[in-house]
Amino acid sequence: MPQVTVSIAGKSYRMACGEGEERHLEELARGLDARIDEMRKAFGEIGDMRLHVMAALTLSDELAETRRRIETLEREIAAQREAADGAAQARLAAESRLAEGIGRAAERVEQIARRLSGAPGEG
Repeated sequence: MPQVTVSIAGKSYRMACGEGEERHLEELARGLDARIDEMRKAFGEIGDMRLHVMAALTLSDELAETRRRIETLEREIAAQREAADGAAQARLAAESRLAEGIGRAAERVEQIARRLSGAPGEG
């Protein structure tokens, strides 16, 4: 299993990760390090543990909000798919009624044409 050394808040941590996940883990660590640095600048030296917890809670909050947005979008997509399916079914039904109407109109035209032409046995 690959191992990566990352630096967060000036401290190095050796982490194991899945094959091919090294770069991703390094990017995550850089993101957390940047978040902690932002908080340190905003709040001053309030203790590493507190900064780490605040950064983790902030990221967790962002993740929760993202999940809520995804759920909302998934519900909206599902509703739009249902509406589209309903519209497609209504369109198919209308096309079917139209085709039946055209068929009946064609039969009437043929009947009228036969009458006008005086075809034997029709009438």
